[in-house]
Amino acid sequence: MSTCTSVSRDFDEPVSATAATAKTWLLLEQPGPWGAKALTSSHLDPALGRALEAAAKDTGVRVVLIRRPGRHADRRMPASRRVYAAHTVPGNVWLHGATTSAPEQLLDLDFAALARGDHHTFDAVLGGRPHDGDPLALVCTNGKRDRCCALLGRPLAAELATSGVEGVWEVTHLGGHRFSPTVLVLPYGYAYGRAEAHTLKEVLHGAREGRIVVEGCRGGSAWERPGQAAELAVRTGTGEYAAEALSVVRTSGAAPRWEVTVAHADGRRWQVEVAQGAALPPRPESCGASVLGSPARMDVVAVREMRVTTALAS
Repeated sequence: MSTCTSVSRDFDEPVSATAATAKTWLLLEQPGPWGAKALTSSHLDPALGRALEAAAKDTGVRVVLIRRPGRHADRRMPASRRVYAAHTVPGNVWLHGATTSAPEQLLDLDFAALARGDHHTFDAVLGGRPHDGDPLALVCTNGKRDRCCALLGRPLAAELATSGVEGVWEVTHLGGHRFSPTVLVLPYGYAYGRAEAHTLKEVLHGAREGRIVVEGCRGGSAWERPGQAAELAVRTGTGEYAAEALSVVRTSGAAPRWEVTVAHADGRRWQVEVAQGAALPPRPESCGASVLGSPARMDVVAVREMRVTTALAS
């Protein structure tokens, strides 16, 4: 039977520059089943879910639910839940964790401050501390959102967990169902599509050492889609895989064409021309979609290293 994932793979649709955009991720453990819009259709109080959505709106913070891999039948809520916050902008990347028995405490967070990369509100409200374990691997398994996420994501999460990989969680929604299994790796915020256990283990090994693996990478969530395409192109062209070496410092233009400036921590800069095209022929963008679509794709047209001149004092 054809699925949105199998069609995307058959058409060889590129995964680059398709990552969800968020400067900061806020993760709340919520066991049990999830509905299509999990924040308001799970065992989390829907009023709290709506309030969290409203608090995060337009701030650059994205709130998602997480749960441990395994069976998700109805069960009693745990006495305490894990909560994580991760800021993904190079130069100020961090991942803090906490536990809470009162998830409504999350409403006391300063979401604008979290988006700016200030973790003090998280630490003060929840008793958060820097995460000193392995990177987090968040595997999208929300089958109510798209069946591919359950059919492909849940076996991947289970395989990683049973093989001893630490930091594996199931997550509600990362976008791009047709690239399932989709995975977000924190703290650096790079997303991966069509993930397999052996390649994801390489990704996590790299993240532990502060390196980014570009194969299968959908992009860094800190950047909008043109920036994701440009940054990955510079990484590929220069062989620079240090996680925090590159930043998108300027994006000018509008669809269907942008000029993106990518800067290296050592002062080098590149001008990257990105063009928006359509993935053809039309295909289902998710399972159950009643109409066919032509998803936007980001194509890198040119990469040019810029001369950096330094004025000499007379």
